[in-house]
Amino acid sequence: MPPHRRGPRFGSDRSSIRLPLPGYERHVTDQHPTAEPFLPPRFNLETLERAAEICAGCDLHHLGTQTVFGEGPARARVMIVGEQPGDREDLEGHPFVGPAGKLLDRGLADAGLDRDQVYVTNAVKHFRWESRGKRRIHRKPSMAHITACRPWLDAELTVVKPEVLVCLGATAAQAILGRTFKVTQHRGEIFDAEGIPASVTATVHPSSILRASDDATRHREMEGFVRDLSGVARMLAA
Repeated sequence: MPPHRRGPRFGSDRSSIRLPLPGYERHVTDQHPTAEPFLPPRFNLETLERAAEICAGCDLHHLGTQTVFGEGPARARVMIVGEQPGDREDLEGHPFVGPAGKLLDRGLADAGLDRDQVYVTNAVKHFRWESRGKRRIHRKPSMAHITACRPWLDAELTVVKPEVLVCLGATAAQAILGRTFKVTQHRGEIFDAEGIPASVTATVHPSSILRASDDATRHREMEGFVRDLSGVARMLAA
């Protein structure tokens, strides 16, 4: 089956950016503290993506330009989950298409993993941001946002049934492995997570590599990232 991909819901220019309404964080969340009511009666990637477009399970649907759902083969052996869409992803409607996504592509290729055979998604499906002048700056999603959005991730896991689930960064890892999990201490290790049949592992988010203070640190972090992904490739080959 070909990878699940789609065109952007809106244009990829900034004319469609949704500006936050005053007090938006108080809207809807009290009424729908979870995405559960928005799940379709039958699951496949197409029905899930269409249903997610109108999700109002948390306040972030007031802020994001559009829902950014996961993409990839419906029976991918590897699923990668990050934190949330970034600025570029929010505009284009596709996960991991910005600078961090390009670094992920490079890391997968260096590790011998085909990006087209990997399902990529995020723990939170809308972009949380704040304004700084004309720029939209990433703002970490809260645990309430992660919890509200969890039904979509669980549904993706149900459909895709990956053998390995790779968590990128602390937010994704803690969403799956618990709030005390530390990527810096346990990156590259394999874990069992309650309710998830896949083997679970965690590594850094590629955006953290981009934020490295100098080229030497960036190179060292990239080597570690590829090493963690190479461990996934070895698991699949075993």
